[in-house]
Amino acid sequence: MSTTLHTKRKVSGLSQTAVAEALGISRPTYIKIEKGEIQPTDTQKKILARILSVSEEILDTNILKQFSESEVEMRDIPVENIEKFKQVLLYILSKVGSRPNIGQTVLYKLLYFIDFDYYEKYEKQLIGATYIKNTYGPTPISFAKIVRAMEREGLLVEVKSKYFDKDQTKYIPVSEADLSCLDGSELQHIDSEIERLAHCTATQLSDLSHKDTPWIVTKQKEPIEYEYVFYRSRETSVRIYEEL
Repeated sequence: MSTTLHTKRKVSGLSQTAVAEALGISRPTYIKIEKGEIQPTDTQKKILARILSVSEEILDTNILKQFSESEVEMRDIPVENIEKFKQVLLYILSKVGSRPNIGQTVLYKLLYFIDFDYYEKYEKQLIGATYIKNTYGPTPISFAKIVRAMEREGLLVEVKSKYFDKDQTKYIPVSEADLSCLDGSELQHIDSEIERLAHCTATQLSDLSHKDTPWIVTKQKEPIEYEYVFYRSRETSVRIYEEL
């Protein structure tokens, strides 16, 4: 089972032991609270609200909400649209691919923020690619396979270059993107993400991704779950939420 209390604790960078000590209970007892097996007392709620920087009302209505394994599985598994992946990549390359900073690493981060920001805004997937947590930020695991296929199809060409003193892999589009697979809101979203982020270096985008809740709470080399976008900080959130 999984609860959003578990997520809030990880986002706060607190261990189960640290929270248990703050509550004056044993770690096994706290684990039962985190799993939703037992309810915290009113005093414990006050302490949890303070150390997790949330209101007690949210603790009552949201933090202790419990999801079954089947519900989590249904919510968290992305459904990758390979054709959209290809066309979005071609579109990005046609717009900014010739810029000196747009190499493979920057493309990884642009695709990640396009996907995860869209999910936060609209609660549905755009490309739906699966990203894993790597040292330098999120990596779309199908990228290499899809790019190889696009090369065989004559849609793009991979070239090696230098960006300052570092090796860089760039992609030159040979074909125009077929935008018929994207609706108006999707295309507008992609354009806004390109405008907001495409000027950044790989290091800047990596640093930004490292501040993003989905990346923070994921273990190294594991898939990043889309649902964590709803626990973003103000620094990376792109959705306007109503005040509780």
